[in-house]
Amino acid sequence: MTNARFQNEWLSLAGEFYRVAFYILEDEAEAEDAVQELFLKLWSGRDALDGIRNPKGYGIRVLRNLCLDRIRRSRKMETPAVLPEPEWPGRQDEAVDEKERLAKVLDAIKSLPDRQREVLTLRTLDGLSYEEIAERTGMNQLTLRVLLSQARRKLRNVI
Repeated sequence: MTNARFQNEWLSLAGEFYRVAFYILEDEAEAEDAVQELFLKLWSGRDALDGIRNPKGYGIRVLRNLCLDRIRRSRKMETPAVLPEPEWPGRQDEAVDEKERLAKVLDAIKSLPDRQREVLTLRTLDGLSYEEIAERTGMNQLTLRVLLSQARRKLRNVI
């Protein structure tokens, strides 16, 4: 695909793409960034765009996925400063043990290397597939599986 054709077919849709991104993200700067990310993704795969019959529909679908990825990434695993007191009358010993165990697990998650913590969070909390995680992080699936296995092993040792 030539530069001129890309500008005519894709860049001309920038306003519509921005409106979709703003509708999803509800933030001007994030919407602009998402549209820019869309155009970078489209441009890097421009050779495959020749077969697209509906550029607007295809672009909106890719943009929607990019926006949802941004929303998922913005969610950070927040650990409460104080763990809530369990409401199990008559079982205080077990409640204290559970609270201590939970604190150990949260500390263990915080102490994981960044890549292991990221893969563990994306897989277990966000429920993403290995393909989605690989696409988001740029790692291959075998590396993801190894990192996830290492993270889980470290957590098991804590428990």
